Amino acid sequence: MKLNHLNLTVSDVTATIDFLVKYFGLQNGNTRGNTFAVFFDDGGLVLTLMKGKQVSYPNTFHIGFIQESEDRVNEINQRMKDDGFDVEPPQRSHAWTFYVRAPGGFTVEVLC
Repeated sequence: MKLNHLNLTVSDVTATIDFLVKYFGLQNGNTRGNTFAVFFDDGGLVLTLMKGKQVSYPNTFHIGFIQESEDRVNEINQRMKDDGFDVEPPQRSHAWTFYVRAPGGFTVEVLC
């Protein structure tokens, strides 16, 4: 069995689209303004975004993007810092990792 679909409710679909495409290379499949979007990754995952009036995820909820190297994690971290995101430097935990609050109201882990 393979998980192949995930839907996230977000406060701003357009800003979330820009974030996911810019930093993680997701391919945008279809959008309906600032209300709905479908994305695909190169592994077959389908990620949908739906605009919600109230977005509230538990503190521990997050999605993760595994990278091929520590250098790639560092590069994404620096790009996000340069673009004004409030990110701490990567650290050694269960992996070389950092977390960032994505536009739309959810947390993303970047790791290798």
